[in-house]
Amino acid sequence: MTPNPTIMKAIENLGYRVTVGDVAAQAGLNVAEAGQGLLALASDAGGHLQVAETGDIVYKFPRNFRDILRNKYLQLRLREWWQKVWGGLFYLIRVSFGVLLIVSIALITITIIVIITASSSDRNDNSRGSSSRGGGFFYFPFPNLFWYFSPNYRPRYQERQYSRQYDRRQESELNFFEAVFSFLFGDGNPNANLEERRWQEIATVIQNNRGAVVAEQIAPYLDNLGANYTQEYEDYMLPVLTRFNGQPEVSPEGQIVYYFPELQVKASKTRHQSVSTYLEELSWRFSAASSGQIMLSAGLGILNFVAALILGGLIADGTVAAELGGLVAFVQGIYWLLLAYGAGFLAIPLVRYFWIQWRNQKIAARNRDRLSRSRLLADPNTDLQRKINFAQQFATEKVISKDDVIYSSETDLIDQEVERSAQIDAEWQRRLQEGSGE
Repeated sequence: MTPNPTIMKAIENLGYRVTVGDVAAQAGLNVAEAGQGLLALASDAGGHLQVAETGDIVYKFPRNFRDILRNKYLQLRLREWWQKVWGGLFYLIRVSFGVLLIVSIALITITIIVIITASSSDRNDNSRGSSSRGGGFFYFPFPNLFWYFSPNYRPRYQERQYSRQYDRRQESELNFFEAVFSFLFGDGNPNANLEERRWQEIATVIQNNRGAVVAEQIAPYLDNLGANYTQEYEDYMLPVLTRFNGQPEVSPEGQIVYYFPELQVKASKTRHQSVSTYLEELSWRFSAASSGQIMLSAGLGILNFVAALILGGLIADGTVAAELGGLVAFVQGIYWLLLAYGAGFLAIPLVRYFWIQWRNQKIAARNRDRLSRSRLLADPNTDLQRKINFAQQFATEKVISKDDVIYSSETDLIDQEVERSAQIDAEWQRRLQEGSGE
């Protein structure tokens, strides 16, 4: 069984001494999955079990447990290697779109210049045989053209505007080629870890309430509850009970509360953790590139597409390519590929823009729905307050300190019994001395 990276990260964040409830809450994992993963990890990484008098178990891991696992599992080493390799490959993929854009513009522009220069030379040869004009035309565009392609290019009239409005943080995050990829495809799903966040926040709410909650306290973190979620039907709590091994209790008035024994047991005392009052989804952003980088990418995309259309008109009949050959013939062979790239470069961001607007409307509606549920807790009515008070009867917190441990797999059982007996004798001696002193 390959170690679970989520559990490994949770152990490190919790200080290498954890309970099943600690890990389930920190990682938002199913309690059964967290328990199974901890057992497997303790076996593979040289972890130790500490048993309290109450029967609760604490898992203690060495701080170098990752090194132990890395030496033991080839798959873990390969995964870490592939993450590094893929990081480099993905960066090359990202910058390749900007490189292709520059190459496409340069290739199309040079081809147009060659065709026009050849046509101009033919006309001049037929009239006066002069080629001086052709050379002048060929020289003019290149310095200006490639200056426009420079990632640092900005017209002079924009310098003052950028000094006031340009986001320097974004400037340092993305270079020109990365900005082109961001303009085309965005920067990924901002809610890719939404489910992980959801269960982490639910577990934090439960632990902040010492393991006992009512359904209204969990509802702001769930979706698709229906219009009657505040009524007597609380079926939406079933996945929460299943995930964290919770138990329902019914009050004398028929109200249901829920408590979670595993989440009430901790390896160390922790402060009240801050958590949002509701699960807030993040809006999709069109691009992380600055406004100037977006304008530059769009401008180059338009230039590329318009230049491709002009080139198409020049090589439409095929005679020019047949006469000139070489570069012109090559470009004619890949012309439809260049045109498709130019059209796609403009179409993809346009479609994505409208898709993002639609998606953000859905996200905003869900956020409003969850926010409205959270407001019920800000000013609870009499029934809800009575329900919350009843839940507090089941609220408790057990912290398993080192003094509570009666057995640990770190040392021999006989040595532990001797040490335990010595501790009991010392405690009796202390009490006797206190009694005789009185």
